[in-house]
Amino acid sequence: MIHVIFKKTFKVTNYFILLTATLLLGCKEEKKLTPGQGYIQVTGGKVWYNVVGSGTKTPILLLHGGPGVPSYYLNPLKELANERPVIFLDQLGCGRSDKILDTSLLTTENFVEQLNQFKNALGLNEYYLYGQSWGTMLGTDYYLKYPQGIKAIILSSPAISISMWLKDADTLISTLHDTIQRAIITNEKNKTFTAPEYQKAVQVYYEHFLARKLPWSTDIDSAFSQMGKNVYEYMGGPSEFTMIGPLKDYDRTNRLGEIKVPTLFITGEFDEARPATVKYYTSLVPGAKYAEIKDAGHMTMQDNALQNIKVIRDFLAGIEAK
Repeated sequence: MIHVIFKKTFKVTNYFILLTATLLLGCKEEKKLTPGQGYIQVTGGKVWYNVVGSGTKTPILLLHGGPGVPSYYLNPLKELANERPVIFLDQLGCGRSDKILDTSLLTTENFVEQLNQFKNALGLNEYYLYGQSWGTMLGTDYYLKYPQGIKAIILSSPAISISMWLKDADTLISTLHDTIQRAIITNEKNKTFTAPEYQKAVQVYYEHFLARKLPWSTDIDSAFSQMGKNVYEYMGGPSEFTMIGPLKDYDRTNRLGEIKVPTLFITGEFDEARPATVKYYTSLVPGAKYAEIKDAGHMTMQDNALQNIKVIRDFLAGIEAK
């Protein structure tokens, strides 16, 4: 009798050992994020990344704008690194990553797949996703396809609907001096985007609504000097207010209701993504929060770094306190 009981107990114990081993093998390996820079191979080339900070809280992955404007201008977000790893990434085609010459790769769908390859290679199982400008388009599409592991989303200066973006641009242009308005209208009509008066008008627009704090920081200078201009112009157009590439038809307003994680929308007081538009986007995501950064244009982290960091910290703290 004792012998029979021992055999049964041995079999049950073995079963649980095997079951535990199977479950452990079936789980994705959790990799510890090591601070420092590196490269990861994705379809089309290698992408540069930098992990800053080694705190124990959930990491945050940053998606820059453009497309094709590298992550230098997001550097003020390093302030978050005293609590958690902050992951900077230069998307393929700009900054410290490989260039893109094959235009077949210049689609939102390809950037989504490249981001998924990057995330898997880095071993991110749970993380927060932050997108700025074009990064909100990439981030939204990424979440809609690969929501696993994303604990919350921050959509900063969002471009969720390009038709609304362009209407906002028209409204903002109408506030500029008549000579600037004429330069934009005339050169857009003639498609003379390299004309000096058009380029001057673009700069005036940028200094009012892109980054208002003058002179521009070395972060912004680096972002523009290492910009993937071919990526920006092919996918979008020659400026922030002229969209002629495939992104001109982008609109995900009808799918924002599918976001099921805590969401924060951020905009600047003088943002290209106007506050009224961003409030509308916020209303489409159940339970989403809205924050407006004072005295800031599109690059809120550059124009008002203190308030920008505070609203992000407060949002994440509210999630982590639950």
